[in-house]
Amino acid sequence: MENQVQTNGAVVPEPAPAPAPAKFPLSYWEAAVASTVAVGFLSSILCVYLTMPDSDYSFLKFPHTLEDLKLLRDNLETYTSDYTAQVLVGYCVVYIFMQTFMIPGTVFMSLLAGALFGVFKGVALVVFNATAGASSCFFLSKVVGRPLLSTLWPDKLLFFQNQVAKRRKGLLNYMLFLRLTPTLPNTFINFASPVVNVPYHIFFIATVIGLIPAAYVTVRAGLALGELKSVGDLYDFNSVATLCLIGVVSITPTLISKKES
Repeated sequence: MENQVQTNGAVVPEPAPAPAPAKFPLSYWEAAVASTVAVGFLSSILCVYLTMPDSDYSFLKFPHTLEDLKLLRDNLETYTSDYTAQVLVGYCVVYIFMQTFMIPGTVFMSLLAGALFGVFKGVALVVFNATAGASSCFFLSKVVGRPLLSTLWPDKLLFFQNQVAKRRKGLLNYMLFLRLTPTLPNTFINFASPVVNVPYHIFFIATVIGLIPAAYVTVRAGLALGELKSVGDLYDFNSVATLCLIGVVSITPTLISKKES
């Protein structure tokens, strides 16, 4: 029963107490580990920046739109030929940093790889960085993943956990299927996999193989960056259908063995 107070002879209900603020999901030690990793990446980016020649680098920022990306491409083309090592190291550190902390925009980094390095080198660079970033996110999640996922995406985590448990015998095929289709976001897969007990070797193999088709589509589009009007132009019906078909083929052996059992 609500508490009541008397004011000038009238009885009015006492206002309910304000809800307690949500508790921060990470302990001090977990937050310290995540902060140390972030500072390490940012220090590496700063070191690369300091080795570049004096110039106006106002164009350097995480690309979030095609206009940002085109400006970055136009300015980096000259530096790529003269300071190839610095550009490569800087590109890798930024890409892996974005993957580790699930920062949106890696699709623009993949487009930039195609624009600067061509299809073959670009695909190799994107697959390497995407795998390294996914692995970095995987191991960071071993420390901070469970409390964050349980707070932010409890339903999605439960769904993923149940699917992994049901497909334990054909887990590699299932992970390939997830990488090749938009069933779950790649960033969520990276962060949730250690929490639901996906072995790293399966995670690694599925990541390397499963990211190649999408990387090829994105890197190739980077060659014609000036013709793109939106990110949606990357994945037309044929591209999406092809990726989904490859994903279905990858999980077919698991479905057949399950039916036979």
